[in-house]
Amino acid sequence: MRLYSLLLFQGIFICALFPLTNCEEQRIPEEKLLVVTVATKETDGFRRFLRSAKYLNYTVKVLGRGQKWRGGDYMSAPGGGQKVRLLKGALEEMKDEDKIVLFIDSYDVVFASGPKELLKKFQQARHKVVFSSESLIWPDRHLEDKHPHVREGNRFLGSGGFIGYLPNIKEMVSDWTGEDNESDQLFFTKIYIDPAKKKSINITLDSKCRLFQNLHGALDEVVLKFEDGWVRARNVLYDTLPVIIHGNGPTKLQINYLGNYIPNTWTFETGCTVCHEDLHPLTALKESEYPLVVIGIFIQQPTPFVTVFFERLLKLEYPKNQLKLFIYNQEAHHERQVSSFLQDHGSLYQNVKFIGHGEDMDGADSHNLGFDMCRKDKDCDYFFSLDIEVVLKNENTLKILIEQNLPIVAPMITRAGRLWSNFWGALSADGYYARSEDYVDIVQGRRVGVWNVPYVSSVYLVKASLLRSELTDYELFNSHILDPDMAYCHNARNKGIFMYVTNMHSFGRILSTENYQTNHLHNDLWQIFENPVDWQERYIHENYTHIMKDKLIETPCPDVYWFPVFSDVACNHLVEEMEHFGKWSGGRNVDTRIQGGYENVPTIDIHMNQISFEKEWHTFLLEYIAVITEKMYPGYYTKAQFDLAFVVRYKPDEQPSLRPHHDASTFTINIALNQVGLDYEGGGCKFLRYNCSIQAPRKGWALMHPGRLTHYHEGLPTTAGVRYISVSFVDP
Repeated sequence: MRLYSLLLFQGIFICALFPLTNCEEQRIPEEKLLVVTVATKETDGFRRFLRSAKYLNYTVKVLGRGQKWRGGDYMSAPGGGQKVRLLKGALEEMKDEDKIVLFIDSYDVVFASGPKELLKKFQQARHKVVFSSESLIWPDRHLEDKHPHVREGNRFLGSGGFIGYLPNIKEMVSDWTGEDNESDQLFFTKIYIDPAKKKSINITLDSKCRLFQNLHGALDEVVLKFEDGWVRARNVLYDTLPVIIHGNGPTKLQINYLGNYIPNTWTFETGCTVCHEDLHPLTALKESEYPLVVIGIFIQQPTPFVTVFFERLLKLEYPKNQLKLFIYNQEAHHERQVSSFLQDHGSLYQNVKFIGHGEDMDGADSHNLGFDMCRKDKDCDYFFSLDIEVVLKNENTLKILIEQNLPIVAPMITRAGRLWSNFWGALSADGYYARSEDYVDIVQGRRVGVWNVPYVSSVYLVKASLLRSELTDYELFNSHILDPDMAYCHNARNKGIFMYVTNMHSFGRILSTENYQTNHLHNDLWQIFENPVDWQERYIHENYTHIMKDKLIETPCPDVYWFPVFSDVACNHLVEEMEHFGKWSGGRNVDTRIQGGYENVPTIDIHMNQISFEKEWHTFLLEYIAVITEKMYPGYYTKAQFDLAFVVRYKPDEQPSLRPHHDASTFTINIALNQVGLDYEGGGCKFLRYNCSIQAPRKGWALMHPGRLTHYHEGLPTTAGVRYISVSFVDP
């Protein structure tokens, strides 16, 4: 062995003197390298470590599998002696004296490059044992002065990773007689600072992080380097590319972030390379074989579009007999919508548990109860947590999440027009939101994949097996200082459980609940500012966006344009809102609501400003009517100003018709709010100059026509039922 080593180091010396010499034969063969680690349980971090080792062709020997960990919690106090004991025992069984042993932690480690580069850099260190280095001393600061000084780089030893020849490492650990909970770091440090032992074993530190990068104390030094389809961590202080990255101490979130990319987990050239690994496909299963899911629905504040939420829940592509519902409603305002859903559709599901607003339970308690419902149900395979403000547009969301086969996974949802999402890419020092370098790219879809993140909320899937093994604490969502979701994620992180968010598909968005008022009958009508996308989906006609492409605008009379604008729901809600308000005008000429107090051609109506809807109505005209006006009346541009916008009611025994008149507008918008033949008979509009009538107005369709001079018109008699129209005099 000594002769082999002498020849080897002579070879290295010759290579250094003559760099053009072909020295391939002097390099250590990769098969001589053995990676040794201790892992008493298979954590998410351990699986990530093995995946990186397999990807880069390392041979790994795992010690301690299935054993009880007695090495202490050395995140906060010294410990780890059990690792040294297990290593010592394993080395005694190894006889190949020219073997190179890499002893490394695994729960918080990833490989960034392969054995060839590692062994090359080890040889270049010209010592028999090379330890990782740190800028911070641990666990005994009183030993600082005894550490050898280095010309450049970190001065202190890190025990989380070292590499060396088998005989030298055997010699190094031979004196270990400590307890399992004693400090491995202190043991190796005392060897290193003992000049005689350091020389005998031939130990050095990887001071400039060429082999090992410990992140604790070095977060500002490490950045991702993307180059030629490869991703590495670069130490910018020493301009090195470490082979092994270790999230030691309190840097677990940072190693999780780096592990999203290293080794080549995600690159700009290939995108995500692991997102289709270890999937749990459902396609081959019969519906009766699908996993059983408890869906927890949480209503904790007044929220718009609750009825739409339940409509989407019904459309979720998943066998309903394999779903159980847990519904928690804290808001009396939403009791009617929840009861209506359960009455009409509750029987479709295998089971429903409902907690109403009258019960003494807060948000944290409700989430704890929902988790426990799944935890105690032997048939429950997953818990799907779903807040009421989530807009799930993708009907396959649940299937997609289950197939990802991850412990906790959330579909990425965002708030329309904003960078807000349901995950955090990083945490601040006090455990609150911080923006990671890649957050904006992920939210905006420039980086697509499945991402390990420190916080998810609003909608996520949890494996029931996790609730029965790692997350057994009932009060997961309780905290004196953190919000329930933050408390839950904090507890998951402390258990070493990875949380993921996927943006591999488009899933939906989340509603804004700010400024949501509940003092109207149909409060969602007022959401055009806070949630414009959802407002449009709910209230604008499904064919509106195809008006120009599919040439849907009709011209029933000269310069009169007819096109779809309102959905049936919009028409119904506006009519019901006006009837709920109930203060219809008397149809007299004297009208104190308008400037001057006199109406020449009165109708029985309610003005938009009477229900505080004028700002919303102006925005509707500007967003959905003005663009059509400018297309149909070229050269005319409008800001959709109006003095009068109102809903008119025609009834045979009240006001059946309206005499011929001009409108006080540049152009008028007249929208039919109910259906001829179904809700009323008769009605319509006649333009006298052209002897042209529209006698069968379509519900939700708008008539747009000039108001003055050319389009003298009248309202035709309603002969039965009740007819409603919305009228706006634009640009008076």
